[in-house]
Amino acid sequence: MIVDSAEVDPSAQIGTDASVWQLVQVRENAVVGAGCIIGRGAYIGSGVHLGDNCKVQNYALVYEPAHLEDGVFIGPAAVLTNDTYPRAINSDGTRKSGTDWEPVGVTVRRGASVGARAVCVAPVTIGAWASVAAGAVVTKDVPDHALVAGVPARRIGWVGTAGVPLREEAPGQWTCPATGERYKETDGVLTAAASAGPSAAQSAGTSAPTTQNEETR
Repeated sequence: MIVDSAEVDPSAQIGTDASVWQLVQVRENAVVGAGCIIGRGAYIGSGVHLGDNCKVQNYALVYEPAHLEDGVFIGPAAVLTNDTYPRAINSDGTRKSGTDWEPVGVTVRRGASVGARAVCVAPVTIGAWASVAAGAVVTKDVPDHALVAGVPARRIGWVGTAGVPLREEAPGQWTCPATGERYKETDGVLTAAASAGPSAAQSAGTSAPTTQNEETR
């Protein structure tokens, strides 16, 4: 469904059962996967790729060439940038054109969440099932399952596929209180424990983490 006030370029691809709400702009050659929800006033840049079942909340800005895998959540007014050294003019005072800089993108892996008003400064990668807290500024890659917060963002914990912070049951041994999934931390890398119930890989078919404030339409 695309509402009348949305501006969707004819070359953009909108997947089945996707919803594009009021005042959204989807630029040329963008791909919006099946089941995605794009909230009011959001911007999807040229050639941006959204996998299936993503949620981009109201007034979020996703600049090209961002790539979002399946089940990604982008919170209200979050920004995914594309210019490492932004300038309006060149050194000689002439206005910069599209040929005077090379855009770089943010990559968000499967099931990850970016909180409200967070800024991801390209080029960075947000790992699978990671969570970026509201208002954080991400300047470095975020590992899978990491919970990061602050300016600049730093890891303050781990999260499972449900988005709930994990509990450390023993050194290097983590459990999700919501699902019972178990994980092992080795040298700053979190992986699903072999003896766990549903592993992260087995849970990959679940939907993106949700919050009470997300778009429900």
